[in-house]
Order: sequence, then C-alpha cells, then structure tokens
Amino acid sequence: MVDNLRSTRRTLPAWFNDVAAARGTRTAMRWKRLGIWEDISWAAYAENVRATAAAMRALGVSRGANVAVLSNGRPEWAYIDFAAMGNGGVAVGIYPTDAPRQVAHIIRDCAASLVFVENHEQLDKLLSVEAELPGLAYIIVLDMTGLHAFQHPKVTDFASFLAIGRIHHERHPAEWDENVARAQPDDTALIIYTSGTTGPPKGAMLSHHNIIFQMGAMELLCPGMDGDEQLSFLPLSHIVERYFSHYRPLDHGAVVNIGDGIDAMAENLREVTPRIMMAVPRVWEKLYAAVTMAIADATPLGQLGYRWALNLGYRAVDARNPGVLLRLGSAIARFLVLNRVRKVIGLGRARLLISGAAPISPDLIRWYAAIGLIMVEAYGQTECTGHATSYGRDAIAPGTVGKPPPGTEIRLGPDGEILIKGPHVFQGYLNQPDLTAVTIRDGWLHTGDVGVIDEAGNLIVTDRLKDIIVTSGGKNVTPSEIETRLKFSPYISDAIVIGDQRKYLSCLVLLDHDAAAKHAQAHNLPFTSFASLTRIPEIRRLIEAEIDAVNRDVARVEAIRRFDLIDVQLTAEDPELTPTMKLKRQAIAARFKPLIDRMYDGA
Repeated sequence: MVDNLRSTRRTLPAWFNDVAAARGTRTAMRWKRLGIWEDISWAAYAENVRATAAAMRALGVSRGANVAVLSNGRPEWAYIDFAAMGNGGVAVGIYPTDAPRQVAHIIRDCAASLVFVENHEQLDKLLSVEAELPGLAYIIVLDMTGLHAFQHPKVTDFASFLAIGRIHHERHPAEWDENVARAQPDDTALIIYTSGTTGPPKGAMLSHHNIIFQMGAMELLCPGMDGDEQLSFLPLSHIVERYFSHYRPLDHGAVVNIGDGIDAMAENLREVTPRIMMAVPRVWEKLYAAVTMAIADATPLGQLGYRWALNLGYRAVDARNPGVLLRLGSAIARFLVLNRVRKVIGLGRARLLISGAAPISPDLIRWYAAIGLIMVEAYGQTECTGHATSYGRDAIAPGTVGKPPPGTEIRLGPDGEILIKGPHVFQGYLNQPDLTAVTIRDGWLHTGDVGVIDEAGNLIVTDRLKDIIVTSGGKNVTPSEIETRLKFSPYISDAIVIGDQRKYLSCLVLLDHDAAAKHAQAHNLPFTSFASLTRIPEIRRLIEAEIDAVNRDVARVEAIRRFDLIDVQLTAEDPELTPTMKLKRQAIAARFKPLIDRMYDGA
C-alpha cells in the first residue's frame, strides 16, 4: 500500500518529515547488532535525523556544506544522509574499501570539514592522511570498540555527537523545519563518486528532482507493497543501494534490514527472506553456484529429483502457452522440490528480483525463472540517477535491458553509443565543468556504452565503447557478452577477455574459490592455498571445458584460444575489483601483464 503523501515530493527531507510523522511507531528499519535484529521505528528514525542535523549546526557546519561518510551500512548512515540534506548539504559516501589516497581526494574535492568513520580501521585510514586535509575539523566515530581510551582533538564518538545535537535542538526547536522548508527541488541532494577506474574518483551531482523523478519511474518496475522486506548489504556509496535503502521506503511501508555486509549476505538473506531484492550479477551468480554445489553433494535420488523438477521448470518457462499437463507438472515440481531450493537460499518469499550494475547472463535469468523466481534486469548509470531502462515482470525480455520508462528518451549515436535524456540526467561533475560539457551535450547524456535497439524497442547493451576489442585482423569484438556467458559457470567468479590488436582472443579467469575447492575435495585433489588450487591440472581442464562450451556458441573470431587462471583471490579491498565486485579491466591488464604476454608467446 503506497502512502498518500505524494504532495510532499518536492525534496527528500520534506518527504521524509511527512512520512515519519505519518508512520510513527511502525518499523522503518532493522539492524543486526551482536547477532540480534533490533527494530527502529519511523519516530526514532526521525528523532535521530533531527539530532544529527542539529549537531552538525552546533559544530558550525554551515548550511549547504558537505559532510563525508566512510562506513559500511548502518542506521547512522541514514540519519546522516537525511540530516545533511535537511541542512541543505550532502552526505558524501566514501567506499570503505577505498585506499587512503582516494579518501583524501574525495574529502578535499567535496570540501568536507566533518567526516563520519565507522570504526578504528577507518579512523586509522583517515588519520594517515590527516596532514593532507587542512580543512578537516571534526571526525565522528560510529563504533568506538577498541577506542574508548583513544584521544584526539578532532575525534569524538557518535553518541556524544547526538547528545550535542539534542541540546541544540531543544534550544532551537524550529530550526530543522525551517531549514527543510528552504530546500528546493533543484538543490544538489547527492554527490556520488565513481569508483575511479580510469583516474581519480569524480563526483556526480544529483538533485532532489533527479531522485524523485527516478523514484516514480522505478515504482513502475517494482511497486511497493505493504509488508515488503528488503535486505541492505551493498555499499551505500553506490547510487542504487542508496536509492533502495534510503529513498524507496519513503514511497511505501517497506522495512529495510541492514545486514552485515556482502560477506554475510547469504546468512542474512536466509534470516530476512526479503520480498524484493536488488543485487549485482555476482550475487546472483554466487547463489546459483551455492545451489549447484549443494546438489552435487545430494543423494542420487535428490539429484534426480532436482534435474526432473528443473527440467519441468525450464519447459514451462520456454513454452509460450504451456498446456494443462505442463502447468500441472511444473506446479508439482515446485511444490515438491523447487520451493525448497528457493527457501534454502533465502528467497522463499521473494516476489521480484532485480539485477543491475553489470550485464547478467540470460541463462541465469532463465534458471531463476525455472525455480519460480521472477528476475528483471535494469540498466543505468550514476549519471542518470541509476536507472534508464528495464523490463517489467509481465514483459520479461532476457538478453535485453528493456525499455525506458515514461519521461526518459533513449537513442543511439552514430557509433552506437547509448544516449539518454530525461529529468533524471545529473547536474554534472563536481568541480569539473569541462568533463561535464563532454558528458552532457544538447541535453543528452553520453553514456560511453554501446548497444542496439531490437524490433520490440528493447535496448541491448553490448559493451563499453572503450572496451570494444579490435583484433589485429580488424575484427570488432564485444568482450562483455563472452565474459557474461563464462560467469554463468559456477566455477568462474569473473573473467576478462583480452585481444585488442592481437591475432586471437585470450582470457584471464578468476576462479570461484568455494566451487573449485569443493570440486577438488570431491575428487581428492590436494591443495594448500588459492594459488595452489589454480595450478591443479584437473581444475584447469575443468575451466577449459567451460570455455569450450562457450566457444561452441560464438563466432570463430570470438572464440577464446588461450586462457590462464589468476592465482590470487581478489576481494573488494583490492584495487583490481570494484566495490560492486566487477573486475577493473585496465587494472587487471596492468597487474597481470606478464601472464597476458605469456598467452601470446610465439603468436
């Protein structure tokens, strides 16, 4: 049930005020602390936002000033976000995995004098670059574990910070509402910094109008329902997670469950059993791999039952008009087998899954559909507030990213570049007018992605313009399609196809550690580390078979002739992997250049 509060959609803090007042003691979010999920009501949420905003003003953070947040997801993140907007400023997120030099760059670029850090680890990171930040005046620590004896003139804890804010609010009770009333739709509400794959991170500025328009468009894709549960586990520095966790719940009564981060996602998913879930492709691939490994360990009867049920599911999905017997058979299969599969991975109650931020294999969407889960793919960028096209649950079109919602225009440039126009196109890059002018021309956002539009009007994104491979024979190859097919394998975590100005394509493969290790253990193949796992001949033959399967379905020029395995287990803490778990092509090419060169020895 959508709340009747659409008249407040001028700015986000004004909308938040009205929603919180209307919902009162209803649960707004839950947070898992010390292993126990704790409820936070809308009333408590609003009180903490007001206190946070008042504390900022009490410390002299002027109206319109930016603050920075260096933390994983926590309730305080939401308080800071709305408080900063209510004061006319912006809460600028910094990925917790960013290196100190990136942290310093963002704080300088957005001119934040007040920075919130999650814990001692992030505090150490910030203090290591303190000398480079002459404008830094205050550091607020959210979790003081291990820091109670620590003293520093700029550092205080969040509880003390809130106490300052409550005193200030008591003395100036009207100040919050007055500040919120001053906000205008075209004011900057967010500055989202890119991951900096091709240089220093750059801040994309988004207005209240950008976000509120986008919320209406996204509501067509995933309309809210009373009783919805969501799981928040991706970094809140990312536009899509910020939208889903902080802003989407304003439009309906969804409860946001703030998990323990991406490493604990599988466990949190089983605990929360969300109704709607948004995630990046790597998450959906991991869940599929977990089921595949579990089935490999099942009894022969269990494996037979799964294959029977999945086959019926596939037949029902592929049939345009399934007959009575097929509908009955697939219903029985779901009841006896596939419902349990969904429950095991925590998706037993899910009514909609959304994949975004990178291409996903159509085969993976088909698998989820076969076990009874509707998955839709959405396409967008930070620069268009996260969403440009998608297909609805009643118009599934795997292999495409659907159509633009009302108010959004899409067209292709002469070189196939995807161009976007609409009220959600961003204001520009902070402090970078020249780059803004190149990115937005005549009102059209130049995405840097290339694609085609099919006969039904659905957009197909083929690759990044800069990533298209031109072989030494002059053939153009879009590597992302091949990479997406490879990642459908439960044994492949990620892959980078190489071949620009080369005679043939090669590929660097990052193993899925859990799946590969389980295979090795099941076949009595000894290994002592991730690196040793990549050197097992049987594991290499396993990956070779997966690559051969993909090669059979592509043109000869697109076939992978040689491959090698990356012998380190990359995580989001490594500079070669983004916080949303995508390999950075240029960083991989630089770090593993000797490995790449060996694949072309003698060519």
